[in-house]
Order: sequence, then C-alpha cells, then structure tokens
Amino acid sequence: MWDKPRLLNAAASALSALAATLLMLAAAQMLSRSTLLQLREVTVRGTLAHTDRDQIARATQAAVAGSFLATDLGRVRGALEQVPWVRRVQVRRVWPDRLEIALEEHVALARWGETELVNTHGERFAATSADALPVFAGPAGAEAVMTHRYRRFAELLVPLGEAPERVILTSRYAWQVRLKGGLNLELGRDYAAEPAERRLARFVAAYPQTLARMQRRHETVDLRYPNGFALRVPELNG
Repeated sequence: MWDKPRLLNAAASALSALAATLLMLAAAQMLSRSTLLQLREVTVRGTLAHTDRDQIARATQAAVAGSFLATDLGRVRGALEQVPWVRRVQVRRVWPDRLEIALEEHVALARWGETELVNTHGERFAATSADALPVFAGPAGAEAVMTHRYRRFAELLVPLGEAPERVILTSRYAWQVRLKGGLNLELGRDYAAEPAERRLARFVAAYPQTLARMQRRHETVDLRYPNGFALRVPELNG
C-alpha cells in the first residue's frame, strides 16, 4: 500500500474529512452547551381567541431544555399542539437567542358528541364552546365529508330563511337534517343519479307552493321519493 500514491492520497483525504466532521460535531456540542448561546426569549405570534397565554407559557417552559441550539423544536411544537384549541404550530430559531412560535387556532364549526368539536377544515378536536353551534353525528372519520355537506345543505336552504341545526349521517350512510325551525328532513342515501342535495333542492323549490301554504305544523318531511315527498304531522301520529 505504501508504494501506491493514489491509495495513500485517498486514505489521507478520508482521514481529513473524518477529522473535519469530528471537529464540527465537537464545535456544535460546545456551542449547544455554551452559556453564550442561552435561550433568552420566546415570542408567540397568532390571534388567540380561545387559548390562554398562560397555557402557552406553561407548555413552552415544560418543553424547552438546554441552550438556544440544544432546544428541540419538535418537542416544543408537540407540546403546544396538545393545548386545547391549538390546531397548528410553527417554531423557528431567531439568532442569537430567541424562539419564534406561530400558532393557529381551531375555528369551531359544529359540535361532535359532548366533548368534541369540528373545525372549519372538517377536523375533530377535543374542546368545549359556549357558542350556538350545529351538531354533527356520524361514523368516525366522516367529519370532513359532513363539513362539506353541511355547507352545501346550508347554501340550499338560504331561500327558505332556514339553516341546519343538526346533521346526521347514519351507519347506512343516509342523511338526516333538522332545521333551526324544528322541521326534520329525511334525505336518504346518496345515489349516482341523485345525491341527497338534489332532493333537498327539489324540496326547497317546491316549498312555496306546498308546505308554505299549509296551516298545519309539520314534524318530518321524507324526501326519499323520486317525484315528491311525504309529510308527518304530530296530530296525525300521536
């Protein structure tokens, strides 16, 4: 080997690269432990309507450990994402001694069960709200599609001056909607030729010439018919 210059040069280069890498690692370790690079400030950006800043401070303090360089940004982000109402977190270092945290809160669209909410992105999260919100009930994992359909149902009901108060997707994937005025709508399942919102649109179009002219109070309207709908009234079913 000693009489082969090419091999000697390659070995020398490899040793030099290894030495440089080790020096860089050692320097990084020294910097991370240096008192000259202590983390001195944490700033939080974002509009917080539901999250208490004391909660943010406690979660951050519990996750921050070590110097400016040694602090694990993933750990900080994970701790903050456990705070109720916090949807998304971004954490970055700002030289030489500051962490900058950007928070995005959930915006509640509906209730899901007793202790959870659904946000405007169709994501379920654990929190409570005193706001008057519609209620969703459906299979686990259906939050996004229910959010989309809720918005579509609400749009179709605008001409009636109504809005969904409760949207249900049954285990057989049939849609039921209760309006704020108290009327229950049985929309049924989606079919390729006729999705549920088409039946709702037909009902809305027919409402002024049908139910709007009736004096009797309606309880439930069954829209699962191809060319009409059926009414259920309390005094005839009690």
